Amino acid sequence: MTTLLPDHLLAGYRSFKDQRLPSERARFRDLAQKGQHPTTMVIACCDSRTAPETLFNCGPGEIFVVRNVANLVPPYEPDGEYHSTSAALEFAIHSLKVRHIVILGHGKCGGIHAALSPAAEPLSPGDFIGKWMSLLDPAARSVGANALMTEQERQAALERIAIRYSIANLRTFPAIEALEADGELTLYGAWFDISSGELWVMDPQTGDFEAASDEA
Repeated sequence: MTTLLPDHLLAGYRSFKDQRLPSERARFRDLAQKGQHPTTMVIACCDSRTAPETLFNCGPGEIFVVRNVANLVPPYEPDGEYHSTSAALEFAIHSLKVRHIVILGHGKCGGIHAALSPAAEPLSPGDFIGKWMSLLDPAARSVGANALMTEQERQAALERIAIRYSIANLRTFPAIEALEADGELTLYGAWFDISSGELWVMDPQTGDFEAASDEA
């Protein structure tokens, strides 16, 4: 018999329905009736190992999440092309009126690896990932050319540079720039180490990252 979903997803749904839903039914009903009102937007990588809802222990309706390859934000370019991340940003700031936007990067990012190794199989300059990661070309060339760094060091460096890059691009959106200037919106950077499970947060003044466990 052919199933309409993979077996492990159906099993997971049954577990959710039997174990979690009963305790959260009122929350789902309230969200359905009143809509979502998250105060925080998280732009994260689509890597299956770094789900923001899991990392930040959030329930339904608590954070508005957008995921793409390497958690990148393109610059503000209303050029008629398809910009899913930009569209989500527009919805978050104008409709949801979020007060916080977090760029969440992570270790061992495949997109960042692709940016550092654009000729590697199965990528090519004409594919979707290659085009998307070309947003980081100047930084990737600079980091990739540093022979004094190991491969892992170059990878980690570009992962964190990409976070700062995306925050800079957020500020090219006129509405975001204005809201931040008025103190109505705050931008954050964070990097998750998959190997250790440790979260590193970015100092907004210096751009340096420090372990979240060291935060007061």
